[in-house]
Amino acid sequence: MTVKTEWVQEAWDQTKAKVKRIHHRIGDGFPHASINGEYQLEPASWWTSGFWPGLMWLVYRDTQDNELKESAESCESQLDILLTDSNKIDHDIGFMWTLTSGARYKILGAEDSKRRALLAANLLAARFNAQGNFIRAWNGEELAGWAIIDCMMNLPLLYWASSITGDPRYKHIAIKHADTVLKHFYRTDGSVAHIVVFDPDTGEKLGVKGGQGFAPESAWSRGTAWAIYGMSLSYQYTGDPKYLNAAKQTAHFFMANLPEDHVPYWDFRSSEGIPAIRDSSAGACAACGLLLLAEQVDGLEARIYRERGKQILHSLYTNYGAWDSDTEEGLILHGTSHFPEKHNVNVPLIYGDYYFAEGISLLMGHQERFW
Repeated sequence: MTVKTEWVQEAWDQTKAKVKRIHHRIGDGFPHASINGEYQLEPASWWTSGFWPGLMWLVYRDTQDNELKESAESCESQLDILLTDSNKIDHDIGFMWTLTSGARYKILGAEDSKRRALLAANLLAARFNAQGNFIRAWNGEELAGWAIIDCMMNLPLLYWASSITGDPRYKHIAIKHADTVLKHFYRTDGSVAHIVVFDPDTGEKLGVKGGQGFAPESAWSRGTAWAIYGMSLSYQYTGDPKYLNAAKQTAHFFMANLPEDHVPYWDFRSSEGIPAIRDSSAGACAACGLLLLAEQVDGLEARIYRERGKQILHSLYTNYGAWDSDTEEGLILHGTSHFPEKHNVNVPLIYGDYYFAEGISLLMGHQERFW
């Protein structure tokens, strides 16, 4: 039984109310970042297109609000055209269809959503490079050997496809990619690289790029969060302890480097003179990963991971929330999308909002994740 504290119930009530409120304008659009208080809408092909429908499904599961359901279903339908145009999709297929078709299938048992999600899983599997044992990231000949840490959160679509079809090939690909991350992305202190470049023909590792982090050897906080949650999910689907140990290692690195208010800076190892800007989205994602870790271990370990996940979510709620604002559509403030490019810095981000809501939903006792 989940024991809820008063603030958790308040946070969940405020989340539901605000999602309903901003839904009146956003409807079945695809928000990404909130600029000057209003979420900017992106095309359906943008990598974050699953997070708003995923957020609506989280709330619908609790409220049975048909307006949210219909908008989430419309978002899913708008993604259909992408399933026949591989030039408009990349490694983030998992983010997009896990939180749309996957969520709807888990909640409603809809067969059309199951078919969509399986087709998406096939497209994700098709990006696997058998020489390097990795799922390639973006499109373009010059990027054929690039892989990124974010893709750990796309693997659940492949694990799910194997569990639904009984065909182990999807799972095999997910495992091989996760093993490549362990071998080539992980550092001894538990931090991870954002981008690793391989020779697409031989599979040889060529180098590391900083990507959205400060530098190739820095520690981008959201990448760290992807690793915590993604490795925990790989352990959930496979039972292989090496993934659990990796998730623990990165979790301890993340927790040890948090500032006093438990919400991370955008990079844990940026240079002196670089602004100490937060990334609330990294905190929200990591909190969800820590809550999953807490379910996978026992005793003191479980209490540590759960309490730290709760601390992060509580800080986001009390110090970063925009619950009563009529001039801000975002749920939580101070997210950072891409600091090196100065793109969407210190603004609400839809994936930060989604992971915050997922974390609060978990604390409320809704234990089935869409991942």
